[in-house]
Amino acid sequence: MRFFLGTHHPDWLARVRVPLYASQHSLSPLSSLPRLVEGGVWGLDSGAYTELTRYGRWRLGARMVRRYHDEIGHPCHIAQLDWPCEDESLARTGLSVAEHQRATIVNGLELRSLEPDLPWMLVLQGRRPRDYLDHLEQWLAAGIDLRDEPVVGLGSICRKGTILPVALMISWLARYGLRLHAFGYKTTGLISSAREIVSGDSLAWSRAARWEARHPRHQHRHCGNCLDYALTWRAELLERVDRAHPGVVEDLAPRKQAA
Repeated sequence: MRFFLGTHHPDWLARVRVPLYASQHSLSPLSSLPRLVEGGVWGLDSGAYTELTRYGRWRLGARMVRRYHDEIGHPCHIAQLDWPCEDESLARTGLSVAEHQRATIVNGLELRSLEPDLPWMLVLQGRRPRDYLDHLEQWLAAGIDLRDEPVVGLGSICRKGTILPVALMISWLARYGLRLHAFGYKTTGLISSAREIVSGDSLAWSRAARWEARHPRHQHRHCGNCLDYALTWRAELLERVDRAHPGVVEDLAPRKQAA
């Protein structure tokens, strides 16, 4: 399993070699983008939940993604501009789960047609476990067997109240043959499903840091934007995963700041 540390600070891409996950929403306002540090690894998150709950539609497109690819450096994968199925997203758009699933498929096919050389990651969406299985069949009907994809994003799971239904669904999808990336999966979920996903990401460190006392050597009010805190949080999480599933984690070394 490869773990991507979520970041809302694009400059980290030029500073650290740990796998990072950056959202379009943190990159799109920038006139000058960071260049990926030598040996760095990154993935591009679509920011779908924020985009749809805030605007009710997609405003960003393939042209901006091409710029991120060319100016920052080649990402491991680029999450397609999917349509999440959380209650908040559905309420904002006024559409159904099935309509969000259809829009996700249309978008994935369109992006691959417009920019076929970019490493688009298609996304499986739903609200209940049954929805994800339906979406799997819909992708197949559209000519895409997700078992052939190098990685498939599993959307709308980060705000689930309990991990058990998600963990069971991940287990089934992994046995079916999908290589899954878990978007914003809870840390307990990352630990329990580490053997059944190929990658995952989390920005939970920032929220946790805002509730904890800052490090005594730090001058800032809290560590919610602190690189040192984030790297320590990452190392501790991966050690927990390794204790539960020895040998599964791709990289346990801190690999802090680049020289």
